[in-house]
Amino acid sequence: MTGWRKADWLTRSGLVCLAVLVLVTVVGTVFGIGGDPDAMVGPRLAPPGGEFLLGTDELGRSMLPRLFEGIGTTLLLSTVAVLVTAVLATLLGVAAGYYGGWLGEVVLRLVEVLYSFPTIVLAILVAAVVGPGQTATMCSIVLITIPLMTRVVRAAAVTVSERDYVTSAVISGAGWPRILVRHLLPNLSGTIAVQGTYALSVGILVEGGLSFLGFGVQPPQSSLGALIQQGSTYLLTAPWLVIVPGIVLIVAVLAINVFGDGLRDGLEPREARSLV
Repeated sequence: MTGWRKADWLTRSGLVCLAVLVLVTVVGTVFGIGGDPDAMVGPRLAPPGGEFLLGTDELGRSMLPRLFEGIGTTLLLSTVAVLVTAVLATLLGVAAGYYGGWLGEVVLRLVEVLYSFPTIVLAILVAAVVGPGQTATMCSIVLITIPLMTRVVRAAAVTVSERDYVTSAVISGAGWPRILVRHLLPNLSGTIAVQGTYALSVGILVEGGLSFLGFGVQPPQSSLGALIQQGSTYLLTAPWLVIVPGIVLIVAVLAINVFGDGLRDGLEPREARSLV
């Protein structure tokens, strides 16, 4: 509660906005608000209002349940991919930062190769190898977000490993599992959390871009990127098909970034104290 009271209003707003978005999506999906997202229940391209709060798409499907499904798909894919990224980046970053040597050089060269690829080119390459769909989306997010997180974690691990308490633990004969659990991970948790929020926002954008190009989530399942892609064909006649999911995507990314910035500002003093 102390950390919450000290958080600035912008950070709290980002967290509340993200929580509301997730809660509304979960409630709407679980209770079937708006009906079946794949059911053709109304006229084609009906404008928002009346029976169809957000209008209908080109097949007469209500946009409200499809939006719930799209938000859930995008957030789920991005979150799972970022969790995988966090685990892999932590292992690689700690290995490169704590042990260094040839292992550290190999890790750095690998992440630099991935980092050199343009984001969308790497995503399309993964989709070409794996095949369009959710697997390609998650693999793309992992490969795109892991280089930066690994480099940041490695830099933090190098700093922590040079501290006196780590040196004392090594001299006292503590094994690497104990050093990892007792000293490295607690002091790297803030860095990992902050980088995770940034990676999540990148993951949402990657999913949107990949699905917009037709390499991500495939019909009939929807995601925010897929909804924007499908609605772009009718941008002049039914702009709500693009505007609504586009606004939701922008709000989600902004909320995550704002919360991540506040999280970084709140954790930096703690990390500075813990590294002394």
